[in-house]
Amino acid sequence: MIVSPSNNQELERRTREFYTLTEVAKTLAAPLDLPDLLSAVMAKLAAVLEPAELGVIMLWDNDAGLFRPAAAFGYKLQDIREMGLRAGESITGKVYDEGTARLLDTPQVADAMADMRPPNRRILSRAVGTEELPHSALVVPLRVGERKFGVLVLMILRRLTSFGPADLVFVQTLGDLIALAVDRDRLEKDATLARDEDQVGRLRSEVLAELSHELRTPLATIKGYSTALLLEEAQWSDDKRGEFLQLIDAECDNLTTMINDVLDSSLIDVGRLVIEREPVRLPRLIREIVDEMQTHTERHRFVQDLPPDLPILDADPRRIKQVIRNIADNAIKYSPEGGLILVRGQIRPRDVVISISDQGVGISQEDLIPLFEKYFRVKSPTGYHVAGTGLGLPVARAIVEAHGGRIWAESKVGQGTTLYFSLPRAGLSAAGNIQG
Repeated sequence: MIVSPSNNQELERRTREFYTLTEVAKTLAAPLDLPDLLSAVMAKLAAVLEPAELGVIMLWDNDAGLFRPAAAFGYKLQDIREMGLRAGESITGKVYDEGTARLLDTPQVADAMADMRPPNRRILSRAVGTEELPHSALVVPLRVGERKFGVLVLMILRRLTSFGPADLVFVQTLGDLIALAVDRDRLEKDATLARDEDQVGRLRSEVLAELSHELRTPLATIKGYSTALLLEEAQWSDDKRGEFLQLIDAECDNLTTMINDVLDSSLIDVGRLVIEREPVRLPRLIREIVDEMQTHTERHRFVQDLPPDLPILDADPRRIKQVIRNIADNAIKYSPEGGLILVRGQIRPRDVVISISDQGVGISQEDLIPLFEKYFRVKSPTGYHVAGTGLGLPVARAIVEAHGGRIWAESKVGQGTTLYFSLPRAGLSAAGNIQG
């Protein structure tokens, strides 16, 4: 590829390119779901495209805020699928941002990959089977018009050859074909959503009916106990009056939480969720919420396990309290038999992770996927009904993501649930290396 080809070599190269394009085009026309389609394309490229030894399609996952491998060849698939590149990270992020294909030789490959985060570098080394960097790379953006989807990365690791300028034009054509397939898949999904508009309308009506029912429940309790206290003929003892007032107070708190979740959800829908950052000492903030939540339950015991050097973060303290409160409230609701609720902290190089674990009924794997979607309610395996709006965790997710973090869950039915959220350490507090 780097030597001047003879006429015969040029004809052979063009014939090989035409054959590759024909095979890829036929593969992309197959009636397959996008993941299977892209896997079939990469398998075809592995068989017919020389001199590439490694290839991967990295697509931007807007929900996760990461580039994820969609299909690959030459890598150990189990390892490469663990990779998640941030915006601007490594060759993938740079070519995606620039929107221009790049041909890289040995020093340029090293420079472009220098900012790859250590976890991703370890994943890449395992997936390739060596810490050695490729000595030649072709990276092309996957785009249709102004719409960008990801990049196609081809690399040479051990063969004594390199990509050339003619390969750049050819691989960009391959990338354009792949981008068209991705775009077609997105358009088909949008069309499906449009066709399901009536079903969405019916679902919305059902959700509003459920929400109305959940709001009426605390109101009925408040009305019942307040009416009882106002009965002139009833002679309540001081203990009983105090008990009634505590129940009224608790249901007022439940009602306030539900209304706030609905209001915050509406703000999120119109892009009006406001984050007001200031230096935050997480241990102090967590203690305040734990003390508050402990007053709401006698069956549960909160335990904190926080590193003594937990750093100060730039965050909105009111909103972060709301996140912890919503998660802790879920932990209480989904462990009706009581038990420990453990709040832990972990310091990582770029962020801090807070986790809240319960010993409750747990969540099935199928329910973990839509857990943070609006109005979704986990089905209790015991049939135990949990009051709420189905908005607490979606609101928590929006707040965490507005801070630049992410939220996720791990659970096993019958063994409890752990919810995690991360907050970045970047900002003025991090720059000042303040700890507390």
